[in-house]
Formats: sequence, C-alpha cells, structure tokens
Amino acid sequence: MKLFFLLLALAGAGVCAQALQDPTRPPAALLQPVAGAAGAEGPRLQSILIGRAAGGRRVAVIDGETVRVGDRVAGARVIAILSAEVHLRRGASQEILKLQTPDAAPALNAGKPE
Repeated sequence: MKLFFLLLALAGAGVCAQALQDPTRPPAALLQPVAGAAGAEGPRLQSILIGRAAGGRRVAVIDGETVRVGDRVAGARVIAILSAEVHLRRGASQEILKLQTPDAAPALNAGKPE
C-alpha cells in the first residue's frame, strides 16, 4: 500500500513541475529587431568581447556567428573590433556596426519606474 502512494506521489510530481528559463538569455525585446534600425536590413552586431591584457583577443558576435579581425561575415571582411563597434569592409565601401544601447531600445524600459 505504501508503494502505491509513493508511486502516485511521484507520478503527480511531473504534473506540477515548471519549465525553467535560461537566466543568461537576453530579454525578448533585445531579440526582436527594432523597426527602422539600421541593423535591421544588414548584419546585426550582438556582442563584443575584448581581453583585458594589452593586445588581448578581440571577438565579436554578428548574426550569431563569432568573428575576429580578418574573418568574413555576410559577404564582408572584419577590419576592426572596437569597444562598441565593428568595422566591416565590403569591396571599396566600409560599414560600421554599433552595439545597441539600452537608450536605443525603449521597449526594455517600458513600464519600469525610474
């Protein structure tokens, strides 16, 4: 009889469980393109990582792809990675991708008291 109640309790535990959210996942407002933003048509800069040591590695994430200086992304070559922007060269033209700041994403601050 005790075994029956134990099995019943274990079977019911799965029903009450909730799916856990990934704490490192960015807010949904950051994942959606901002209407009229320059990055909405072309490649989108998502993150920049720069090592602390002098001459440390510089890595950027563009459209989900990790790139370094010299790599190609979206048909362009990465020519510079700075603290808040990445410079791309496509033929003779140069394109600058900038990180989106919280001020540029009003949906993130909507409904939050200041």
